[in-house]
Amino acid sequence: MAKVISVNRSKEKGVVKKPIKEGNFIQDFGLEGDGHGGPWHRQVSLLAQESIDKMKKNLPNLKPGDFAENITTQGLVLYELPIGSLLKIGDLELRVTQIGKECHQGCAIKQEVGQCVMPKEGIFARVEKAGIIKAGDEIQLIKKEKEGA
Repeated sequence: MAKVISVNRSKEKGVVKKPIKEGNFIQDFGLEGDGHGGPWHRQVSLLAQESIDKMKKNLPNLKPGDFAENITTQGLVLYELPIGSLLKIGDLELRVTQIGKECHQGCAIKQEVGQCVMPKEGIFARVEKAGIIKAGDEIQLIKKEKEGA
């Protein structure tokens, strides 16, 4: 079963996010109170605990939110999901819009953690349907679009 490990938020972009008890995700915006929220395609970022664990070999103190992801997941290979895939967590529906990203110059995460796994294994999504989620919630893959669709 795929599930949420942590919901994380920061007021600014490009910094480590802190875990919160639950997150209110607003349609066409993102996580309430998060610096990445707004009317664009990267409203919500997701990274798998499995990806963080790869980095823990060299940096054992890594924890959810250290790569500035809004949602830390487990049990789903996020970076293999095609663009357009729909994830459902409770009432929340997220549409995958981007796989990976380029780290910007002076990235605080890369400086703090040494290297960043988000560029290759993190994904981004748009909030299609609002919802409140918390750690432990199940993640369902509702619709997996074909590449190029």
